[in-house]
Amino acid sequence: MAQMTMAKALNEGLRRAMENNPKVLLMGEDIGKLGGVFRVTDGLQKDFGEDRVIDSPLAESGIVGTAVGMAIRGYRPVCEIQFDGFVYPAFDQIVSQVAKLHSRSDGVYTMGLVIRLPYGGQIGAIEHHSESPEGYFAHTAGLRVVSPTTPNDAYWMIQQAISHDDPIIFCEPKCRYWEKGDVDLDHPPRGLFEANVAREGRDVTVVTYGPSVRTALRAADAAAAEGRSVEVIDARSIAPLDFGVMVTSVQKTGRLVVVAEAPANASVSAEIAARLAEDCFYSLSAPPLRVTGYHTPYPPSRIEEEYLPSVDRILDAIDRVIGFES
Repeated sequence: MAQMTMAKALNEGLRRAMENNPKVLLMGEDIGKLGGVFRVTDGLQKDFGEDRVIDSPLAESGIVGTAVGMAIRGYRPVCEIQFDGFVYPAFDQIVSQVAKLHSRSDGVYTMGLVIRLPYGGQIGAIEHHSESPEGYFAHTAGLRVVSPTTPNDAYWMIQQAISHDDPIIFCEPKCRYWEKGDVDLDHPPRGLFEANVAREGRDVTVVTYGPSVRTALRAADAAAAEGRSVEVIDARSIAPLDFGVMVTSVQKTGRLVVVAEAPANASVSAEIAARLAEDCFYSLSAPPLRVTGYHTPYPPSRIEEEYLPSVDRILDAIDRVIGFES
């Protein structure tokens, strides 16, 4: 067991994947000598060389397009997109090529590539640096989308993603890069696409993922001080969603709150709420509620706290579902 930040855990996970498989290589803007904007790839070019840790041009479409060709030839490319809002120049490559080549080739080609995407807010950044585009990719058949929450998950999930034959959008909550936690270097905690019960409870289920998990856990602590027991589910995988864990929890508590930074409109939170309403209809004692970002462009940093799901907003939703009378 080791103590490390999420950024360091990702670095160690990438290092271990590169040591275990010479076909694994990294591509991205400033990831080599600089070690990336968040220093996640720090030291890897020095240890593995410029042929395996490649400082690319400032061209996201070119990065992902090149990775497609490499994946076809049997390499395991890992692309870094510097910030969430910079992924859109590569959107056509991702949804038209990466997501479809396996099906289009009738299984002849696999797309074993990973696209690392720092996403979400809570860092006081400027425009295009705090977005939550995971819903675009979750909607696209052929892509898998995951998001670690703890350093331990980050260490193991990046390795599991790299070894997987499907293309994976690896969403990293950038506001958690510097938070420390225990990392078990020998035993993965669970499968790549499995949800986790982050906190057990009996009165209401809160389903969330990525940057919002820590906020939901803080809300659960505050609710406990008021005598309310909140179960927090960390989805971990966004596509596919592990509904089995969620259904079991909602059938136990009878109430559901879904929390995410992305706006509620046509979102992952909408899918979770809709599916659990369908699957748990006779177990629910109140309508599911969502606590999300608003349907506006991400705001300036001075007011981002008004936009993001907060402890108070989550507690309000918990009060409403517990106090609901049919």
